[in-house]
Amino acid sequence: MSGDPYQDTRGNRDASIANPKGAGALRPSPGTGQVMDTGSAFLIGDTMTGGYGAGPDILHDCTIAVNPGEIAVIVGPNGAGKSTAMKAVFGMLNVRQGSVRLDGEDITSLSPQDRVSKGMGFVPQTSNIFTSMTVEENLEMGAFIRRDDFRSTMAQVYDLFPILKEKRNQAAGELSGGQRQQVAVGRALMTQPKVLMLDEPTAGVSPIVMDELFDRIIEVARTGIPILMVEQNARQALEIADKGYVLVQGRNAFTGTGKELLADPEVRKSFLGG
Repeated sequence: MSGDPYQDTRGNRDASIANPKGAGALRPSPGTGQVMDTGSAFLIGDTMTGGYGAGPDILHDCTIAVNPGEIAVIVGPNGAGKSTAMKAVFGMLNVRQGSVRLDGEDITSLSPQDRVSKGMGFVPQTSNIFTSMTVEENLEMGAFIRRDDFRSTMAQVYDLFPILKEKRNQAAGELSGGQRQQVAVGRALMTQPKVLMLDEPTAGVSPIVMDELFDRIIEVARTGIPILMVEQNARQALEIADKGYVLVQGRNAFTGTGKELLADPEVRKSFLGG
């Protein structure tokens, strides 16, 4: 790979690390249970109602969606169902009503493993690396579903996260929290995902590391990969978001662009500290 497509500009269009397809406009409407124009969105969790196992519903008519090259952020108070919505899209809980669609295909009934094969990359908040394996071995594990030569993808991951190349022979468990998150994201990228899902990627890291991770997330999105992200640092996340979803008690409370939500007085008062 020539040059450094990830570091040269924030607006590069190198899509070779991904396998992006699809297009369409997403024009969500705010408010609990409101109809949203998500019919042409690339990844859609559409009016999802459901919960874990036989337990009560946690999500209620919840809709989240993202298009290629966009960053969609799910924010809200603790216990609002943010991570639950993410897990519903990934197939980790029962969706009793509504559907999940990827690139026009209904995948509601598929297992998480099958969704990975369809092109979903998921990075959980915790236990997201193999601590006893080296950095490079972690990345190789990310390519387990591939049958082609993945060395060029690994080179791209190293370009995106230079510290990982420097520490590629070091046990991942010896890395800092921010570096571990880079390993987790890098391993998900090794699958050449159509969409990347991140659950609290900056949890427990310093503000400086958080800013660096957000910069790298922007760079991934610029390659064309849609990114759906749950984030507790709401203000910072909305600053980089193309779409934002504020959930309250498992329902859509506010929806709009990141800038719109940051400027909304009610959102600022209730969720951003004024």
